Amino acid sequence: MRLSRRTALKGLAAAPALASPAVLAQAPVEIVFNYPIAVGGPITRIIDGYCAEFERANPGFRVRPIYAGTYQDTLTKTLTAARAGEAPETACLLSVDIFTLIDEDAILPWDDLPGVDRAWLDGFYPAFLENSRTGGKTWGIPFQRSTKVLYWNKEMFREAGLDPDVAPATWEEQVEFARRLTRREGEQVTRWGIQIPSSGFPYWLFQGLTTQNDVRLMNAEGNRTFFDDPKVVEALQYWMDLSMKHRVHPPGIVEWGTTPRDFFERKVAMMWTTTGNLTNVRRNAPFPFGVAMLPAGRRRGSATGGGNIYVFKKANAAQREAAVRFAKFLTAPELAAQWGIDTGYVAVTPAAWETPAMKAYVADFPAAAVARDQLPHAVAELSTHENQRVTKALNDNLQAALTGRKQAGPAMADAQAEAERILRRYR
Repeated sequence: MRLSRRTALKGLAAAPALASPAVLAQAPVEIVFNYPIAVGGPITRIIDGYCAEFERANPGFRVRPIYAGTYQDTLTKTLTAARAGEAPETACLLSVDIFTLIDEDAILPWDDLPGVDRAWLDGFYPAFLENSRTGGKTWGIPFQRSTKVLYWNKEMFREAGLDPDVAPATWEEQVEFARRLTRREGEQVTRWGIQIPSSGFPYWLFQGLTTQNDVRLMNAEGNRTFFDDPKVVEALQYWMDLSMKHRVHPPGIVEWGTTPRDFFERKVAMMWTTTGNLTNVRRNAPFPFGVAMLPAGRRRGSATGGGNIYVFKKANAAQREAAVRFAKFLTAPELAAQWGIDTGYVAVTPAAWETPAMKAYVADFPAAAVARDQLPHAVAELSTHENQRVTKALNDNLQAALTGRKQAGPAMADAQAEAERILRRYR
């Protein structure tokens, strides 16, 4: 079921305005919204539509979206502008950028802004708030959020003698299923059993394994990491063994961007990727597929991911009111539900899942609820002070291990040593 945007906005237009009559009598208050996507494509059109709907529902306010490229591009451009005194008023950036933005003294806590109430701030899923709060303040509003899930090709399961409706539930089953699904002609592999991407941000995929092995990669204060914990090393060894020992996973670095295409082209039977790919898979997979929580090691688990909405100190009083109103608009149950339906990202509040549109969508497509159901098992994505440098240290050593240049233990020891060098001054 698809909810029309005008229906989704029903009631929002009648909500009391946050802006004072004096503000409304003036020229429209404009805010810039930096958004992480290249220009063009369906999501750009969706965001453009949301901005236009917000303006219709909120006379006196304007939102100018700027599409700044990847998350990394958007962060770089936003911080460069902020240092020059030209920051946007609001932006969607990675939830893990929280410490970087605070250290740059670029953003404001939402708790202190006009029109913000505790009920709204506490209304998001707790798993998403882990990367949104620190020091007793809420710095980011969950919006474009996700977790990792397992996708599988039901036709291949049936051909391999597996129940096409049952995914592997444990690490051991994942190896066994992948072994039965891998196809070889001599030494040539024609189909891999499983694929876990390791390019771009391997740390995020790795956090699925570490969470399942019941270990966290960092503390809540973002000033200490635990990369050399024996359970972390064990999780990396499991990932390495998929290709080097069990030979059910492609060797070397697996590309994030091409993994869904490999799945569509039947080059791989199971893949780990973001729930943000759900709509893409539903539209493009030429075969029946399943979606499940990631299999358990010592426990179930995944790291959350995706973007939060931040408000920048540059915003004046009227613009701060506009930023609050816009964030509330984007996360209202009806619109949050429609965003999840349109994109595959996880609707960020329980209230969104109680809307008629979302209930009808889940009834028609039960896979849409998998990521939501996994949230009680989810943890915060790796986030620290100087997060880019710390994650680079981990990523570099993960890739060194996955390509056979380092053993698991030394790789994680090296990553921890570099992270310790970077973070020591923040304790």
